[in-house]
This record gives sequence, structure tokens and C-alpha cells, in this order.
Amino acid sequence: MAVYTDVDDDQLDAFLAAYDLGAAHAFKGIAEGVENSNYLLTTDGGTFILTLYEKRVDPADLPFFIGLMHHLAARHIPCPAPVPGRDGEVLRELAGRPAALFTFLEGAWPRRIEAEHCRHLGSALAGFHLAAADYPATRANALSVDAWAPLYERAGGAAAARALGGGLEEVIEEELAALAAYWPKDLPGGVIHADLFPDNVFFKDGAVSGLIDFYFACTDLFAYDVAICLNAWCFEPDHQFNITKARGLLNAYRKVRPFGAEELAALPILCRGAAMRFLLTRLFDWQHTPSGALVRPKDPGEYLKKLQFHREVSGPGAYGLEAAAR
Repeated sequence: MAVYTDVDDDQLDAFLAAYDLGAAHAFKGIAEGVENSNYLLTTDGGTFILTLYEKRVDPADLPFFIGLMHHLAARHIPCPAPVPGRDGEVLRELAGRPAALFTFLEGAWPRRIEAEHCRHLGSALAGFHLAAADYPATRANALSVDAWAPLYERAGGAAAARALGGGLEEVIEEELAALAAYWPKDLPGGVIHADLFPDNVFFKDGAVSGLIDFYFACTDLFAYDVAICLNAWCFEPDHQFNITKARGLLNAYRKVRPFGAEELAALPILCRGAAMRFLLTRLFDWQHTPSGALVRPKDPGEYLKKLQFHREVSGPGAYGLEAAAR
């Protein structure tokens, strides 16, 4: 459940008084997602998403996120567009939380990932990277390589890893050292999504109809964003890597934004880093989510298996591509 803050009728009416959207007709919490409280809102003026930002989101970052969505929507990237009130402001307060209203996107995220989804994703991700290239604001990636060792300690360190078994402690400690030593620094970069999992991509009539949930967006390497997607989209439920899906994603991406040879060569280490990032955040949530919480923590073991696959990769050929860009 992703509604952490309840909004009553009087609070909603007071919030809507700042807009020219008429009266509310329907208002329902959205169960998906884990970071913020989201509601589906229907008014005289149409259908919208109302987001209340919870404690895990730093209010100081909200202008970056909201400005990015406005920037992308103006460049025809299918994403939620911020809806300003009569005063021109987007960010407000509701029920003691920062809140904002966004346009509603048609479509649904795919429950069963097919190769065609991966091809469309590759094109959409490259289009996003290009469209965000002239976004003037920057935001450091608080969950990049320098943050992983401290995050591991906050998650409980070796004791937490040993509790899950499977040799997790040894793998994490070896990988943290390797990633710190070999992480690429000089690849092309800009604004990335950093969390483009299947439930953050809507499809309609076989095409991408929406990219959502930009609240991990930051300034980092483009190829790292691709690596996150390879991990999230190209493994089967039994954790086997699907090279057909990966080849489709990568080929579609580079038709829109060509890869450099150095980016392709770095894919194995970037995929290892992307797997480590989500392994550690899942380990943290596994240790720190209270029993009985409405949000069930995701299994860190899924990303341990992905990391182990990438540790055996010797080059980009394992992802279906040659080392040199075409």
C-alpha cells in the first residue's frame, strides 16, 4: 500500500480551491509505489494524480524533480506534467506534507515483460536522455558508488549479510572493493532516471505511453541508467538473463542515442554496480521495515543472483553487443 497520509474531504476541497479545476468527483488512493502517497483524482477539469511527498523524499530536491518533469513534458516526453494553480505555483502543502498535482497518463505497466517491451523501453530511455540534455539543474546521485559502502554499514553490514546466507557477506565486500577501484568516471552523462523499473513505464497499444516516478532522478552516467534497465527488464522470473531482451533494449537505445565504444566496454562493471545499488537498498529495507508494515520489503536475494551473473561477464558481448559502437 502506498498511501501513508490520509486526506479528508475538507482538506482536499481547500487544496483544490487554488486551482481552476472545479469540484472533485472521485478520489482514490493508489496502492502501487513505495516512496510517496498517491491519489487518483477526478474533477470537473479532468483526471489527475495527486502526490503527497513523504519523509524519504528531501523537500529540497522537489524543485529539481518537478522542474525536470515540466522540462520533459514540454519536449514531448510522455511523463506526468506538473499542474500549476492560479498563482502559477505547483508545489503546495496538504495534510502536513508537500504536495503537487500532475496530469494523468493512460496506459498500464507490463506484468509480463516481452522482448518488444524492452525494445520500446530502449528507444524511450534514449529519448529521455536526449530531451533532458539541456535541463539546467543538476542533482548529485546520492546512491552512487561512493555511497554504497556507507549504505552497507547502515543496513547492518556483515551481520545483516550473514543473516541472509548464500555467501552474501563475501560477495558484497569483494564487490565494494572492486567497484570503488574500477568504477568509470569519464563517460558521457547528464540527467538520468535511475529507477526505470517496469512499474515505472506505461504502455498503451504496444507503445510507451508514460515514464513515471522521477524521484531518484539525478546527474550521472547515461550508460549506468542503461545498466539499471538491463537488470530490471532483462532477467526472467527464475533469474536467468535473457540476451534477446537485452539485445533489443540496447540496439533500440543506440539507434536514438549512439553508444561510444568506451560506454559499451564499461557495461559489465556498470551492471555490477547497478545490481549492487539495489541489493544494498533492499538489504537496508529488509532490516529496517517494521513487522506489520503495509509495504513488504523486496528480497535482496534477487539482486544477489543478478550480481553473480554480471561478475562472470567478460565483455559487452554477453549482453548481445560487440565492444565497438557501430
